[in-house]
Amino acid sequence: MVIISPVRDEAEYLRLTLDSVVAQTWRPVEWIVVDDGSTDETPQIVAEYAARYPFIRLITRTDRGFRKLGGGVVAAFEFGRARIEHQDWRYIVKLDGDMSFGPRYIERMVGRLEANPRLAAVSGKVFRREGESFVEEAHGHEQVAGQFKLYRREAFEDIGGFVEHLAWDGIDVHTCAMKGWETLATYDKEAWLWHHRVMGSSDRDLFVGRMRWGRGNWYLGYHPLYAVVAGLNRMREKPYVIGGLLMIVGYFWAAIRRLPRYDNPEFQRHLRKWQNGRLKDALTGRLRERDSA
Repeated sequence: MVIISPVRDEAEYLRLTLDSVVAQTWRPVEWIVVDDGSTDETPQIVAEYAARYPFIRLITRTDRGFRKLGGGVVAAFEFGRARIEHQDWRYIVKLDGDMSFGPRYIERMVGRLEANPRLAAVSGKVFRREGESFVEEAHGHEQVAGQFKLYRREAFEDIGGFVEHLAWDGIDVHTCAMKGWETLATYDKEAWLWHHRVMGSSDRDLFVGRMRWGRGNWYLGYHPLYAVVAGLNRMREKPYVIGGLLMIVGYFWAAIRRLPRYDNPEFQRHLRKWQNGRLKDALTGRLRERDSA
């Protein structure tokens, strides 16, 4: 297994991620941390751990001068993937630098892949702390967490890897389904993912992040009705109401401006069919039952 972590200014939480990986019962043979232009202590922290753990490697990428969400993350990931030394890897992971997880996380996830040869990618469910409680980042059971994507090599190569765009972590999952692969975000108490930053808040602020999310849904190819329903659903999360509304605004702002969309007709047909099925399931009450299974 090879892990690749694109990071930029992650000093606040990076030690939590590093400590989680080095504590695993199933360690990677290689962990490439790609510093994508950090201006804080991120590279020094990685270098400190790399000096103690030979499987960790720090690679520095030329600073573009700003944090580029989505496409920039994938570009940094690909920069690291091109520099893998252990070319006989069976599994590959894209891991963010603001996560933590228990010592059996990778072992449990690899176990899922080995038990099901049609499973392309897997993750645990993602939670974050809010006060004294824990809140789940709501996603369907097939939506593998973008913060820690663990892929089988055959499947990753079959879908052509990740797309360098904001909606990359939706395109990969639907491309897997289109090609007959399965994906899974599973509930497993030994394999929870703890996210130490609110999803979509890594650049500027959460409100900008929700607008960006809406633009990503446009690029992905969301049907307008599904985009509205998705925004309404996110109104239940922080920032309450306004966050979901901004997702809807971001989608239709992109539509009015006729911004580019993912140019793959087969993918668009698959996505619309899947969304229609989800809407029908929601209307009949089967969606909640299926996602909680």
